[in-house]
This record gives sequence, structure tokens and C-alpha cells, in this order.
Amino acid sequence: MRCVIARYPFDLTKSGVLASMKGITPELVTGESVTVGRRRYPVKQVGQVITRQDRRDFTGGEVIRAMTRLGFTCHARPDATPVRVPSPLQSVSAVLGTAAPDG
Repeated sequence: MRCVIARYPFDLTKSGVLASMKGITPELVTGESVTVGRRRYPVKQVGQVITRQDRRDFTGGEVIRAMTRLGFTCHARPDATPVRVPSPLQSVSAVLGTAAPDG
């Protein structure tokens, strides 16, 4: 399939992308991502590997559009997990070594 990424045309196939990403260790996903095989990669990492271009030369949207057209599953930015923040009483109790009520 013909895709344009960073103003350059590429003839991409699903099997070609799978072969290009084989053996590549996924970086930490902090934004949009794409599942290639059984692994989830940041879209910019996939774009860099399949186009051999610098990540600053293309947008994540261009890569997502191409990967979606090839049949890969793309994911939006991951949701932040809620962090439980202790109350001031719990913090002081932890420092002093006494038990504070939850809540």
C-alpha cells in the first residue's frame, strides 16, 4: 500500500512492517502507540524504523493513519493511573511510626 509520511511516498505492507519491527525492543509508551505482533510500540519509534527518517520529520498522526490502513491496532494516549496521596495525618503517622486511621 502506498503511504505518504513526511512528504515522502512509501510502499508499505503489513508483512514488511512486521519484518522491520522484528527484534526491535519497544520503548516506553507515553503517548500514542501501535501494536505490532504481540508488542506495543510508540508510533514515533515505528515510524522511525519503517521510514528510516528522524522522528522530528513526521507526525504521529501520519504513522497512525498508515498503520491503521495496514490493519494494525493503534491506541490513544494511555490513561494515567490514579495515585493515592496520603493525608497529612497519615504522612506524619508514617514518619513517627504510629498507626493512623485510613480516610
